Amino acid sequence: MDSIARTKKQLGSIIRRSRKNNGMSQGVLGAKASLRQATISDIENGESDASLTTLMDILAALDLELVVRPRSKGSDTKPEDIF
Repeated sequence: MDSIARTKKQLGSIIRRSRKNNGMSQGVLGAKASLRQATISDIENGESDASLTTLMDILAALDLELVVRPRSKGSDTKPEDIF
């Protein structure tokens, strides 16, 4: 199933979900990507300005790939119009 990330917090959630689905701890993922467990934690919590190289290493360790495409069009409804 495809997942869409528009923020670093959303990307972190996708990484966390994939890691857990693969039965990996943060430490194991860190070792596979040659990163510290704390780095994995920061990325999963959206608290890191990780380099593209770091993110690509994590995605490779999870057997995931990055796909870039135009943003999908959401609703034209503004939040203030909802309330």
